[in-house]
Amino acid sequence: MAFVGSAGGRVGAVRKSAKCSSANGVNVRMTVATPLSIGAEAATTAANAGSKKMSKFDKMRVKFGTREVKVDSDGIGFSYDDFESGIQKYEKSTAMGDTVVGTVVLLDKSGTFVDIGAKSSAMLPDNELSVCDFQGSAADILEVGDERDFEIISGEDASGMLKLSVRRLEMKQCWNRLAQLQAEDATVSSTIESVNRGGAMCKVENLRCFVPGSHLSMPANEELIGTELPLKFIEVDPEKGRVVMSHRRAAVQSQMSDVEAGQVVTGVARGIKPYGIFVDVNGLIGLLHISQISHDRVEDPGQVLKSGEEVKCMVISVDKEKGRISLSTKTLEPEPGDMLKDARKVFDSAEEMAARYHKRLEEERKAAAEVADDIVSSLDIAALDDLE
Repeated sequence: MAFVGSAGGRVGAVRKSAKCSSANGVNVRMTVATPLSIGAEAATTAANAGSKKMSKFDKMRVKFGTREVKVDSDGIGFSYDDFESGIQKYEKSTAMGDTVVGTVVLLDKSGTFVDIGAKSSAMLPDNELSVCDFQGSAADILEVGDERDFEIISGEDASGMLKLSVRRLEMKQCWNRLAQLQAEDATVSSTIESVNRGGAMCKVENLRCFVPGSHLSMPANEELIGTELPLKFIEVDPEKGRVVMSHRRAAVQSQMSDVEAGQVVTGVARGIKPYGIFVDVNGLIGLLHISQISHDRVEDPGQVLKSGEEVKCMVISVDKEKGRISLSTKTLEPEPGDMLKDARKVFDSAEEMAARYHKRLEEERKAAAEVADDIVSSLDIAALDDLE
């Protein structure tokens, strides 16, 4: 066996090898490189020095040369390729945005140190502990030894440390939950935290939500702060970070569960339009169409009812999906045209006329059923059999 000197020197040595047996019986063959091979490697290392800063080991290779070691793997039972593939099974991805499982190893004033199987412990800053408005310390939430999921939110710094977040994982879960609630058309409750000229702000699943003033059933003033309201979802947009809610839709749906077709309701005329009158029925807005005001022709709905005037109507249809109800006073008229002549008379006799109306409908239904039975019974069944 001969050793090679520096890259620039010449040592009269030839390639020699020695075969020895280790304590466990594995044969190891060691071969010393020739001066020519050492000189070529040193030249390559020196050439690379111009492109980047040389490490301590590169400098030692240039100065002292290297020694080539070959291991006879006969009898070991696996190859270097097997060894490399085995290591890759345990390598973890540490790219930004990845979700990893980690174990809390230290709670410190500077943050929480987490073992995620990387080269060094990762850091969980206090502002990434939770999606909630949390004012305490990490010790109030985590304990040493806790194992949970984390999201990587930065690359390695100069010391090879990564930054983690629990808040961002919880934020994604909150958005997914809101999307699910919107798909289910669920009604949620939330407390108004602040108001502005456009509406009110609240939180649902720890996410800030906006309730436009047009979707509130009361004025958006300071008195509204602290009030718990039922809300429906209008828009959930994670990309824009926007959640829009409606109190009016929730209130309407709650009231509509008690409204049925054929029911007589009392309301107040709110909006007079050429095509009809909008009636407020305990916060639920229904349309009294011009064709449903009277049996006689109505030219101007404003001549029949004034804004703010009380009126009794019959519910003729309910659309719970869109939150709409259709109303009629025509069905409550004792005589055709009474709404144009004396609307108060229709108001006073509304319940009596509604009962008559339902009785007449039932009689018509029974009469239609009897006619259908007579038609079926009059058919010549034998003749029908001959047609087959």
